[in-house]
Amino acid sequence: MGLNQGRILPDSRWRLPGRSRPRDRAHAQPPGEECAMRPAFQACPVAVAETETAVPATCPVAVAETETAVPADLHVLPAGPSLAGEDSFALASLVASAERFIRLFHSETQAGTPDSRLRQVRREIETAGTYWHTPAELAFGARVAWRNSSRCIGRLYWRSLRVRDRREVTTASDIAAESIAHLREATNGGRIRPLITVFAPDEPDRPGPRILNSQLVRYAGYETADGTVIGDPANAALTRLACHLGWPGTGQAGRFDLLPLVVHEPGAMLTLHELPAGEVLEIAIGHPEFGWFADLGLRWYAVPVISDMYLEIGGIRYPAAPFNGWYMCTEIGSRDLGDTGRYDQLPVIARQMGLGTDSDRTLWKDKALTELNLAVLHSFSAAGVTIADHHTESVRFLQHLAREEGQGRACPADWSWIVPPAASSATPVFHRTYQDFDQAPNFYRHPGAQQGQAGLFPRW
Repeated sequence: MGLNQGRILPDSRWRLPGRSRPRDRAHAQPPGEECAMRPAFQACPVAVAETETAVPATCPVAVAETETAVPADLHVLPAGPSLAGEDSFALASLVASAERFIRLFHSETQAGTPDSRLRQVRREIETAGTYWHTPAELAFGARVAWRNSSRCIGRLYWRSLRVRDRREVTTASDIAAESIAHLREATNGGRIRPLITVFAPDEPDRPGPRILNSQLVRYAGYETADGTVIGDPANAALTRLACHLGWPGTGQAGRFDLLPLVVHEPGAMLTLHELPAGEVLEIAIGHPEFGWFADLGLRWYAVPVISDMYLEIGGIRYPAAPFNGWYMCTEIGSRDLGDTGRYDQLPVIARQMGLGTDSDRTLWKDKALTELNLAVLHSFSAAGVTIADHHTESVRFLQHLAREEGQGRACPADWSWIVPPAASSATPVFHRTYQDFDQAPNFYRHPGAQQGQAGLFPRW
């Protein structure tokens, strides 16, 4: 269920100054769904331009004085794509993208001839510079975006994606509340549900909202004066930003401190929103044979909700559309906990196993990595939390390819992401080639967003 993480396409070129979607539609919350409670949050209404102040004394670990206070890629958020004299080209481009999508929707859903809907869409674009997807089109587009994600090994399940339509939600506090509701629904007591929540789209006169966190749940990475990081180095920039926005931290820097959500509401200042501890399911990592493994104090969260990519359907961009599948064990073991640029636990585990680490020829890394992945798989399973293994999912991906070919559809795939980071040649996906190409609808990373590994299954 993975996406094109890291792939960046040029900004959409349909933004037309002065044109906006008519606001006389009523998009009520689906029947039977309760409004999510707004979370208690540490709101820090600091303007983006004001974030280059000293680190608050409450931040557990001060930023090294030689470091830039706020990284450039998080310091200033773009206002959204603009046109500057390309109105006619942008309109034609949007119409063409919309027509391709509408025809695809009607063809695959057997919705009949698309002529009437196409005329309606063209009128909306001519009048407002944009158009509004029906709920059915939105759900179809989100699922096909998953199907088109060339870096995902778990696309066999693309039809199972549940879609939460929250396009009328635009305020930062409501976005945070709905994101927490998403996390709760996706967790589902451990039986993880593939889920996406779609917030307001970009419009000609107003960009949609943004969530700056790469995932809804992320562990802090505190930079120390000597250049080391306490916690997750992948999140050092976001941690730095949160501290500058007034996040007090947890009092003492820990390796697994939950970061707040950083939300950008168009026309407003960045705000912080704490994740209620009770809403984040975390799993302590133990080993089925090594009793000492639990003493390492490792843990990870249950649901990888990617939140810094945008969803593009038929030329319309949804800049905040957090989505999730479930983990594959190697994403946590091999990457999040095993990578040298992340938690770097292989040397620690190897020493506990009594392995010599002086020479790579002893294959101590391979042995430690296998035991770490086994520990992750064992711990999630023991806690009743959905998780996949890389051998099973490799077989299922080839089943997905066969199904797509049977439907007469080309299936893009990036070999370097499809092949698992452990036991690679022991999996069937290793022993073949794939075509990698961009196909819409799809998910894309915002220009300037962090490129750190997401560490999840699917590869979103």
